[in-house]
Formats: sequence, structure tokens, C-alpha cells
Amino acid sequence: MSTESLPYNYLAIDGPIGVGKTTLVDLLTRRFEGVKVLEDVENPFLDKFYKDRPGAAFQTQLYFLLSRFKQQQETIQRELFQRLVVADYPFHKDRIFAYMNLSDDELLIYDKLYAMLEPQVPPADLVLYLEADVDTCIGRIRRRQRAYERHIAREYLVELIDAYNHFYHHYRRSPVLVVDTRRLNFPQRPGDFEELVEQLREPIKGTHYFSPLGTR
Repeated sequence: MSTESLPYNYLAIDGPIGVGKTTLVDLLTRRFEGVKVLEDVENPFLDKFYKDRPGAAFQTQLYFLLSRFKQQQETIQRELFQRLVVADYPFHKDRIFAYMNLSDDELLIYDKLYAMLEPQVPPADLVLYLEADVDTCIGRIRRRQRAYERHIAREYLVELIDAYNHFYHHYRRSPVLVVDTRRLNFPQRPGDFEELVEQLREPIKGTHYFSPLGTR
């Protein structure tokens, strides 16, 4: 049993596609013997969405919203306060994609459903927002070679990164640690991860920026 601990019960990792969320979740749950929560990426509408097929955005978004809600209710609520929970998404990130991809009429329906579900979901004690530029994300997406991601357009990623930055500039639901991952390599440079762990040992309030010694 690990004797190490952090001053948090629930960490959520967020950031655009390809930024390295799942890798960091794996490292943190191994280090602190935590519970790993990975969102369901087997959305049956996702491939159609990335191929830009009409109507796929609404189906894709509702599937993700309901899947994320079910997982947060079943897994996070059950494990909270027993072991450290580390998720590769916070529930509230769903709105980033909804407001990017849905029409006004679709948003009317989405917002009504979201407003019913959101109060039932516990907020993270801390969100780690992983930043990266579009070229970094594209390179990481190509290396992991997921079939349904082959059709992601560069323009879509640029828009997504801008939407993430705007969302977390105004986000107040949980404290946020902003981590610029462009010059970090947690799996291959253990020192990068150790610096982040040291940062996480101190309680964070508001928005804080992680600045590793090697990148200053």
C-alpha cells in the first residue's frame, strides 16, 4: 500500500485531443494507487462526426453527455473519499464541445438536459488543464494511431484549442493548475513528472500555472 498521498480526493485531467491526458492519469494512479476513470471513447457516432457527416454532431454530443454522466455517478461518487480518483475529463468540459458543434436549436435541447444532470455531478478538487499547440497535438495524435482520429482536421483542432483556452480562462467551478505540455515528456523524462507531483503536494486555490525548472 502506498504511503504517499495528495491533498485531494478527486483530480480531473483536461485538455484538447492529443495533449496527453490518459498518459498522466496512468502515471498518477500508479504512483498513488488511485482509481483510474477513463471516458468512453467508443462513441458509435464519433467516426461519422469526424468525417463531417450532417447530423452526427448532435448524436455524438448527447451520447457523450449521457455516458459521462453515468460514469461519474457510478464510479466517481462510489470511490470518492476512499481512494484518490483521477479522471481524464471533468464533466463540465462537455459544454466546450457542445457550444462548438451544435446548432442553436440543438443547443436549446442540450442545455435543458445538461441543466438537469450537472447539479448531480461532484466537481473535481483540482482540474489539471494540459495545454499544447496544434502541431504538438497533431504529432501525438498521429503517434497513437487511433482509427477514428484519422479524419480530424487541423482547422477543427485550432478551433478546439481556442475554445479550451477561453473556457478555462473563465472557469471557476474548481481550482485549476494550467500545465504547458509542449516541452514536457512525462513518460520518458521522470524528472518532469516528479516536479509536477511536488506541485500537487501543495493545495492550490484559484488558477495556478505549473512552470517546471527546465522550461523557465
